[in-house]
Amino acid sequence: MRETYGQPLARDAMAYVLAGGRGSRLWELTDNRAKPAVYFGGVSRIIDFALSNAINSGIRRIGVATQYKAHSLIRHMQRAWNFMRPERNESFDILPASQRISESLWYEGTADAVYQNIDIIASHAPKYMVILAGDHIYKMDYEIMLQQHVASGADVTIGCLVVPCEEAKGFGVMAVDANSVITDFVEKPENPPSIPGDPANSLASMGIYVFDTKFLFEQLRLDAVTPGSSRDFGKDIIPHIVKNGKAVAHRFTDSCIRAAEEIGEYWRDVGTVDAYFEANLDLTDVVPKLNMYDRDWPIWTDQVVAAPAKFVHDQDGRRGMAISSLISQDCIVSGAVARRSLLFTGVKMGSFSSVDEGVILPYCNIGRGARLSRVILDSGVRIPEGLVVGEDPVLDAKRFRRTDNGVCLINKAMIERLK
Repeated sequence: MRETYGQPLARDAMAYVLAGGRGSRLWELTDNRAKPAVYFGGVSRIIDFALSNAINSGIRRIGVATQYKAHSLIRHMQRAWNFMRPERNESFDILPASQRISESLWYEGTADAVYQNIDIIASHAPKYMVILAGDHIYKMDYEIMLQQHVASGADVTIGCLVVPCEEAKGFGVMAVDANSVITDFVEKPENPPSIPGDPANSLASMGIYVFDTKFLFEQLRLDAVTPGSSRDFGKDIIPHIVKNGKAVAHRFTDSCIRAAEEIGEYWRDVGTVDAYFEANLDLTDVVPKLNMYDRDWPIWTDQVVAAPAKFVHDQDGRRGMAISSLISQDCIVSGAVARRSLLFTGVKMGSFSSVDEGVILPYCNIGRGARLSRVILDSGVRIPEGLVVGEDPVLDAKRFRRTDNGVCLINKAMIERLK
């Protein structure tokens, strides 16, 4: 249970989610959708985690900046997040890149994606801004971070993770003093600074920032007229504040949300196919590292109206069953077996087929007698009868997208080429 002190600050805050990224390391999963719109966990999209954290934290004004192939993302948000009501002082703004500042420019960077919408933000008059990345999997109470921001008198408060120094090379990394004041901030350094008293670990940015709105606007306007700026928070805005103001680190351990059975803090950047695959399979554990069943901190999403999942046939070799798996609505497992797998909405498995360690996105159809192991099927894929994947690495690599960890990503075009 969270603890806050004094008047909740979330009611005076606006969450602004940066959701324009392509996520090219997810390969074909982002051919037709932005990374935040990629399916996750059986029923959700990646962006649902940042948005749910905001709602559960008490924030009722939200903006989402979109850019790359945003149709799927916008459609999802219109269906799943249309419950905000202006008469309750709530708002939900979808903000596609629309050349509002210049007829020749889209969003040039993360900071520019906020700068171009200053007038819309100002119309809601938030006192604080919580800037969020829309492509990470985690549960966090932003109210606690807001409380620290105000108590410390910081110009910006940055959410951070403790990671081994070697892993920190892929993050924005901060050096801090004994009071968590940031003394240096560098993007993807070759030699990341370590934590005082903990030489093996570094503090890595989560891409979560809290500002006083007035101060943020001043910094964005200054950055917009600074020659050579890349208009990015991590590369430009934050380093400038570290040098010329007060930036404070907020540790994820202080505000992460854990259900009773969750042992550690869970945060994942599912930016590669292997990371995406493993994060989904994490949910199949008997005691999952991330609890999607936590009713105190629900992950809101589009609630599909569909029939319950169904398992049919009960003969040796033709028994519909699932073991250590998540099976969503409208799935039919007909004389087939799913082991340590996630079947998203509307998946159909034909008799004598099997899936071992599979992430099967919505409305896939797995033909009779097919055997699939360590696979991700993009939405709408129809697996031919008798197809075998995951048993011949050389053949798999010729036909599909195969990772170094042996995960095969399969989309419709790859199946078409088999014909």
